Amino acid sequence: MRRTITVLLAIGLLAACSSRKKELPRLGPMTVNGSDTAFYRIPAFEFLDQDSQVVSNESLAGKIYVADFFFTSCPTICPKMTKEMDRAYLHFKGNERVHFLSHTIDTRHDSIPVLRKYAEKMDVTDARQWHFVWGPRGEIYDMAKAYFQVAYPDSMAPGGFVHSGQFALVDGEGYIRAFYNGTDPEEIDEMIRDIDRLLSE
Repeated sequence: MRRTITVLLAIGLLAACSSRKKELPRLGPMTVNGSDTAFYRIPAFEFLDQDSQVVSNESLAGKIYVADFFFTSCPTICPKMTKEMDRAYLHFKGNERVHFLSHTIDTRHDSIPVLRKYAEKMDVTDARQWHFVWGPRGEIYDMAKAYFQVAYPDSMAPGGFVHSGQFALVDGEGYIRAFYNGTDPEEIDEMIRDIDRLLSE
């Protein structure tokens, strides 16, 4: 009997340890001034989404969001990325604390109407939660750098652009907390779990 209790306690301790929530780090360069440490935050931004609504760091203040960079005519990784982002969007659909922010890097072709049609094709019914955003080309590329992403035109690349397939998870204070391969379902499963962790903080 005592041995059984000991085994059950050991199993319980293992389960408790394995279910402990890991704390996500704040990513990016840090600034140290004496005893004060300032962590990197996403700089201010302001773009228009598929409904011509302004999306900015202010409108997303206090919200957890996932950011990526794509273009609607992308013939390579974008369809896979959008499929995985859609899976996360459906998981959190209706949760006003979670948003998704997809920046087009083809600002000449991907006008607001084109982005709206793309969102409709993806059956994204709530533009208040998943924003397909457009902005001046230079500002979009600067934002890609701010998220530590690669994005630039290249006539030799498929579709005419080079970009990374990463998703960046940003918390309600503008800190980047994690990166994920946007084409890997297992990493997106992890992203969904990490968003749940941030929601519970």
